Amino acid sequence: MDTTGRRPHPVIRPYRGEDHDEVYDICVRTAAAGGDARGMYASDDLMPDLFAGPYLHLEPELAFVLADGARVVGYVLGTADTPAFVRAYRDSWIPRLAHRYPAPVRPPATPDEEMIALHHRPERMLLPELAGYPAHLHIDLLPEYQGAGHGRRLVEVFLAAVARAGARALHLGMATANVRARGFYDRLGFHEIPVPDPGPVTYLGRPTRSSPAGSTNGGGLAPEVSR
Repeated sequence: MDTTGRRPHPVIRPYRGEDHDEVYDICVRTAAAGGDARGMYASDDLMPDLFAGPYLHLEPELAFVLADGARVVGYVLGTADTPAFVRAYRDSWIPRLAHRYPAPVRPPATPDEEMIALHHRPERMLLPELAGYPAHLHIDLLPEYQGAGHGRRLVEVFLAAVARAGARALHLGMATANVRARGFYDRLGFHEIPVPDPGPVTYLGRPTRSSPAGSTNGGGLAPEVSR
């Protein structure tokens, strides 16, 4: 509580190494099209190992967390250069987890094997239709912190960071079934990127420099980040 007795507003700050386990926990709690994926796979680390861990390891400078006091309740992470990230994923992240996820020797037959097959095929991120959107992100918040403007703030901070890194546009892939998330991205100025045979994923993109719809910050987003 502050001196007025009110609960402090959650703040956005750069990721720290000690946040790792909380980021992993948030990732798995939101990995089932926005719902809780705990218990869906043999290990609850599987989804975070694909969609959070490589970014924390390879590009921690582009990871930001939403902290409510000492507790991490949301995050945004990603890359400003998807092709470079894919190369680093193959050269560094796959060998790092080789003891946990050996290379498949047969076509995937279970949900776990399908995810592990994706892990061993990072080049799946390199679609020709996305070449004009070199940055990409992943964002997740615990359910009780959604719908309060925190997601918008996280996206704005990330857009500013990748714009400073030289990316002119950004994309993301979202589960098409996650209708609530689609509305969120539409309000932030994202548009659909047509991709042939996208499967259960919808790809969205937008420039990094122009302000999200309704934003008053313009390009000056750095003050939103607490150190």
